[in-house]
Amino acid sequence: MLGGVLGALGVLTAANVLNNRAARRWAPLTSAVATGALLLIARGEGITWRELGVRRARAGAVTGGALAAGVAAVYAAGVAHPRTRALFHDERALALSRRRVLEEALVQVPFGTVLLEEVGFRGVLPALLGRSLPPRTAVAVSAALFGLWHVLPAMDMAVANPALGRLTAGEAPDEAAGPMRTARPEAVRRETEGQETVRTVRTARLETARLVAGTVASTAVAGLVFHGLRHRAGLLAPALLHLATNSLGYAAARVARRLDQPSRGSARPVR
Repeated sequence: MLGGVLGALGVLTAANVLNNRAARRWAPLTSAVATGALLLIARGEGITWRELGVRRARAGAVTGGALAAGVAAVYAAGVAHPRTRALFHDERALALSRRRVLEEALVQVPFGTVLLEEVGFRGVLPALLGRSLPPRTAVAVSAALFGLWHVLPAMDMAVANPALGRLTAGEAPDEAAGPMRTARPEAVRRETEGQETVRTVRTARLETARLVAGTVASTAVAGLVFHGLRHRAGLLAPALLHLATNSLGYAAARVARRLDQPSRGSARPVR
């Protein structure tokens, strides 16, 4: 059974690097192959389909559909409120064309993200670990690994969505990057320029580290919640919630930008 766990972790590690660094556009294909490999490993170790969570499709569809509708309602409320709208300003969505946004929401997310993560972290890993560990421990370990899975995406989020990054790191989403500086004499500026550069680099690294740590912790908790759904209603329920959370985020980002454009255009200095 240890060989099965190590094999599954190897497959997930390779897919993580390929999907986040080496071949992002090929994530649906990579994830499909990795999912197939994980299922072959699990079945080879004697894991049944029921143990993998492939059951109760109707209950999963009803539960997952209701939760997906809840996500849509929360996103709509967040985008409508000016104070939370900045959380949806994500360059991973805003920098894309309309065609690429549709590709991300309808192809990349369901087949490149949700399929592999749900089968891997809610199906295969808990089942394999559960053969040698107590059930709750197996779920906790799988959730922790799910948190670590998000280290590379968290690094991208630090650049693409600063407001959400600050929130994940435990700061106010509208907190400024730093105190406003008053004008200084040129001699003083030159003396402190090097020190400020070093401080800026250190601050950026610290903020990224805090963001990564916050993301790992929050996604580990999400992993526990998703596994609870999988236990109650099968693998389809967390998959639909996961799909709605990620895919609807692209639509929310575009709507948030459109709502902010009029106010930004009118906020011009009076001459």
